[in-house]
Amino acid sequence: MSVVGIIANPSSGKDIRRLVAMGSVVDNTEKVNIVKRVLTGLRAAGVDRVIHMPDGFGIARRAVESMRGGVEVLPIEMPMVGSAVDSRRAAELMAADGVACIITLGGDGTNRAIAAGAGVVPLVAISTGTNNVFPTQVEGTLAGLAAGLIATRRVDATSCVTRSKRLVLRVDDGPEDFALVDVALVREAFVGARAVWRSDLVEELFLAIAEPGSIGLSAIGAHLRPVARGDPFALRVILGSRDTRVHRGGSVLAPIAPGLVVRAEVSDYSLLRPFERIEARPLNGVVALDGERELAVTRNQRVTVELRLDGPTVVDVGVALRVAAESGILVDWR
Repeated sequence: MSVVGIIANPSSGKDIRRLVAMGSVVDNTEKVNIVKRVLTGLRAAGVDRVIHMPDGFGIARRAVESMRGGVEVLPIEMPMVGSAVDSRRAAELMAADGVACIITLGGDGTNRAIAAGAGVVPLVAISTGTNNVFPTQVEGTLAGLAAGLIATRRVDATSCVTRSKRLVLRVDDGPEDFALVDVALVREAFVGARAVWRSDLVEELFLAIAEPGSIGLSAIGAHLRPVARGDPFALRVILGSRDTRVHRGGSVLAPIAPGLVVRAEVSDYSLLRPFERIEARPLNGVVALDGERELAVTRNQRVTVELRLDGPTVVDVGVALRVAAESGILVDWR
């Protein structure tokens, strides 16, 4: 039986960056429409069953109500707490249920939570968040069709699935956490509203992806030294006024949120190689992972970041559909 999971985060794309910048909101009604299109693609590909994360708005439930026949769609039985824990737990349950892949609706933070629970299950990441470096702008019908072709084994997953990077964070001897795109050390006393939108408060950045065509803190590094998602290295950027002990220094004009372009002062930058553990500069502040503040730290604590190449596996929708086209999978000559 072919089974696909869907996790649509009802809270994605609604943080404070929508107020301080000019980003549009992907509201839950539009997410319902995206899921409808995803289900259309899955049904066309012949998927037998879809399981989804329940949520208070009922994104998947409302999408199913307007569709007739076709694929069986069922919610996962799980308690909801209204936080990222829900996405992580849903991914864990889907992986245990043997889904071929998980279609996600959210931004970098949502996909980070899902990746923590999905294990080796490939993700089909649809961008609906504020920071959208990890997920891509892909049409829902195409995402569903690609996921369905993989689930029904008409397209070999190895031809279109790649493993991404992750930045592993550790404070002192505590448990590890990770980011898919960026780790930011920020001069703020409290976690507060979670989202990071002021570059002048950022002391240091570690970037697994820094592509010039992306928006977010990673855009600062992208114009110093671009780092593609497939590159086997990351970037470390030290912000602030020029340090006279180094030869580089200046500023970068970068779009760190939709409609928000700032000039960030940069002291230095360098590459981070796989399995190289770097100790961050001492800081009284907070550490943000993928654009969201996660924990407070003090100057007396040792914060380290390490690049690893064992991040979540991700489906390249375009490649999957190209493989299908080259194989004539969707062609029926009569």
